[in-house]
Amino acid sequence: MKLSQFDFDLPRKLIAEYPSENRDESRLMVVNRATGKIEHKIFKDVLSYFKDGDCMILNNTKVFPARMYGRKEKTGAKIEVFLLRELNQEMRLWDVLVDPARKIRVGNKLYFSDEKDNDILVAEVVDNTTSRGRTIRFLFDGSDEEFRAVLSSLGMTPLPKYISREAEELDRERYQTVYAKETGAVAAPTAGLHMSRELMKRMEIKGVQFAELTLHVGLGTFRTIDVEDLSKHKMDAEYFRISQDAADKVNKAKATNHKVCAIGTTSMRSVESSVSAEGLLKATEGWTNKFIYPPYDFSIASSMITNFHLPKSSLIIMISAFGGHDLIMKAYEEAVKNEYRFYSYGDAMLIL
Repeated sequence: MKLSQFDFDLPRKLIAEYPSENRDESRLMVVNRATGKIEHKIFKDVLSYFKDGDCMILNNTKVFPARMYGRKEKTGAKIEVFLLRELNQEMRLWDVLVDPARKIRVGNKLYFSDEKDNDILVAEVVDNTTSRGRTIRFLFDGSDEEFRAVLSSLGMTPLPKYISREAEELDRERYQTVYAKETGAVAAPTAGLHMSRELMKRMEIKGVQFAELTLHVGLGTFRTIDVEDLSKHKMDAEYFRISQDAADKVNKAKATNHKVCAIGTTSMRSVESSVSAEGLLKATEGWTNKFIYPPYDFSIASSMITNFHLPKSSLIIMISAFGGHDLIMKAYEEAVKNEYRFYSYGDAMLIL
């Protein structure tokens, strides 16, 4: 299939700037692959579609406050530093993106201040990796625990650029799932943002199992696809881990003909990156750059929950592989017409 087949007209006003007041009260579109039927619900109605023995796959990655603002030595120019990944804990080496990049060269020092303009952290640029990418070393004498506390105090919630406002205090809680545990993502697995503690408790009482895995979402999730032939697109690699316990829960649900529901595209990509020869989920730890596009045979999940994604993104392409291109594009047309909210803080879709 071609990239242009996943284009549609999305009015800017439909990109959600803020989350719904309550996590589980965003809107929910239910799309049935077997019948082609489309229903309009509230997210907490999802409870009625699952029963005892069904299994939901959750990505428990935790977003860290990756966006920092520093200033360049001598000139004092303001520089945005976006932390991508830690390369060496002992040496405090990090892969970062800098903006504006043209001003930042190897050997430059960057100063980071607290709210009272006291310099509390210095970093030195040690390598150029891409046009915007740099490797920096933080110069900090304290313990690792103290260093992480300083990073956390200086950093801001890394809201995607599609959200046009600066991060606020509420984003520290709301741009994070209630089950986030494993720190390492620079973007939230947003389908999980709709799950509230109360809703999960009600599901548990009903007998629904939760299988947790970890995939640390990187910025590659938002990278635009610039090739018309989808087979030529390369995804960035992201670290993931699936425990034996999670694999056992999923495989038991599959073996007993219960629903297996992937919460989000990251959960779906993780499980599809770890399928045994018998079509079962296997415990794995490693990196995946799997790009799922139609036609594709899914091995693990029989249903999925996802948000509404941007035109021509890798995410809408994966959703179309799962739900069927024509049905999903029809559902998106209906979503625009009914003014569903799109993207990270937007509404949800359940595909059965």
